[in-house]
Amino acid sequence: MTRCQVPAFLIHQIQEELDKEEEEMMVFLCRDLAPDLANADLKEILVALNEREKLTPVGLSELLYRVKRFDLLRRVLNTEKATVEAHLDRSLRLIPDYRVLMVEINENLEKEEVCSLGFLLRDYSPRMKMAKYKSFLALIIDLEKLNLVAPNQLDLIENCFRSIHRIDLIRKIQTYKHKASVSSVHCQPVYVNAHQASLPNFNLIGPPYHTGIQNESREKLQNGSSLTLAAAEPLHMSIEESGTVPYKMSDDSYRMQSQPLGVCLIIDCIGNDTDVLEETFRGLGYDVHCHRYLNMSSMNQTLLEVARWQKHRNCDSFVCILVSRGNSQSIFCTDHTFSGFPLEQIKKYFTADSCPGLLGKPKLFFIQSYVVPENEQECTSLLEVDGNADNTRGKVTIPHAADIFWSHCKVDVSTLEQSPTSPSFYLRCLAELLRNPYKRKLCILDIHMELNKKVYDGNKTTDPSQQYSLLLQHTLRKKLFFPLECC
Repeated sequence: MTRCQVPAFLIHQIQEELDKEEEEMMVFLCRDLAPDLANADLKEILVALNEREKLTPVGLSELLYRVKRFDLLRRVLNTEKATVEAHLDRSLRLIPDYRVLMVEINENLEKEEVCSLGFLLRDYSPRMKMAKYKSFLALIIDLEKLNLVAPNQLDLIENCFRSIHRIDLIRKIQTYKHKASVSSVHCQPVYVNAHQASLPNFNLIGPPYHTGIQNESREKLQNGSSLTLAAAEPLHMSIEESGTVPYKMSDDSYRMQSQPLGVCLIIDCIGNDTDVLEETFRGLGYDVHCHRYLNMSSMNQTLLEVARWQKHRNCDSFVCILVSRGNSQSIFCTDHTFSGFPLEQIKKYFTADSCPGLLGKPKLFFIQSYVVPENEQECTSLLEVDGNADNTRGKVTIPHAADIFWSHCKVDVSTLEQSPTSPSFYLRCLAELLRNPYKRKLCILDIHMELNKKVYDGNKTTDPSQQYSLLLQHTLRKKLFFPLECC
C-alpha cells in the first residue's frame, strides 16, 4: 500500500452508510477527479482514485464533510468537523469550489423549483424537453455535457434563478465569481466575468440553437406573450456567446484547468531530487510518476509507454524532468558503457505527431545534466532509438513542433562526486519558485527568469569548475500560468 492510499474496508463501509442522494452528491463532487469514470458508481470511483493515489484520508474526510455526514467523520475516520474545516481553511482541498457550489445549491432547491428550471431550459436542447430531472445535479451534468455550464460559465443558471426569484442562490454564484476572480489576478482564472449586453424585457440567455421554432420562442419571450421573466438587470452573456473574451481567458494563455493538470514524469538517475520534485508537482495538481536509476533501455521503454497514454487527451499539459550524468547532447542514465541517449529524441516522443493527445498543449522539460568530461566517455552504444540520432550530434535544437518548453541545466560531474547526496541547486530553486504562491502569479517564462537569477547569483560564490549553466529554448505560442492554489 502506498502512502496515499485509503484502506479498502473504509471505502466499503462509507459507501454502505450513504443513501442514494448522498451517493449522487459524492459522485458529482468527484467528476473532475476521474473524468474517464463519468458513468461509474461511487465505489468504482473511490477505488479508482485510491489506485491512482488521488485519494487520501484527508480527501475522504472532505467528501464526507461536503455531504454533511459528520457522524461518519467521527465514527469511521476518527476525526471531527472542526479538524476538516481547519484543513479546508488552509486550502488543502480535493474538490473544486465549483463542484462544492453546485452541491450547496442542490441542497437549497425544492423539487418544484428543479422542475421549473428544467422547463426554462427546454429550448437549449431536444433532450431537455424529454428529461424529467429528479435533482439539480442531474440537470447540471446534462448542461455540462452540452457545454452550457462550466466553472467559468454560470450566467445561464444565474439568470434561471432570477426567473424563479431565488436571489439567495444568485448571491452564492456572485460570491463564487468574486472569490475566483480575486484569487486569479495573475493567472487564468476559475471564473471570468462575462461581457455585459442588454436585451429589452428579456433576462434569460438566448439558446445557442437557432431553429425556426426556437427563434419564434425567443420572439414570444421578448414580447412577453409566452413566459414572463424578470427584466431588470442587463444580460450577462457568456464568453462563447458574446464573442469578446477577457484577457485571461483569451487565446493569449494556455488552458490550465484540467484535473489533473497533466502527467508529470520524473526520471532521476542520480536519486537526490525525486522526493521534492514529486511533492512540488503533485501539489500543483499533476499526476506524478517517478522512476529512479533507469538504464537507457528502461528509460526508452518508459518514455515510449508514457507517450502512448490516452490520459493525455483529458489533460491540459505535460511535464518531464530528467536528472542524469551526460554530455551536452545526451544523457547516460545508469549505464557505464555509453554514447548516450539523444536529448532531441526525448522531445520527439511527445511532439504532436508522436503523441496526438498533447496536440496544442504545453510540454515542459526540465533537464539536469551532470556533464562527464569527454576523455572519460566511452563510445560504445547500447541502444538504438527511432529516428536519426546522428542528426543531433554537435547541436541542440528545438524541433519545429510547437508548445515545447525546454530548460536544460548543466554542471560538471565533479559537483556530484564532491557531494554525492546533495540535490541539484537548479531543481531545488525551481521547486521553491513553483511552491511560492506569489511567484506562481508569473507566467512560466518569468518564473524561469527568476530561476536564472537564483542560479547565477549562486554561481558567484561557487568554484568556477562547479558553476551551473542554463539553456532555455521554447516554442510556446501562448503564456502559461500554473494554478495559484496548490492541491
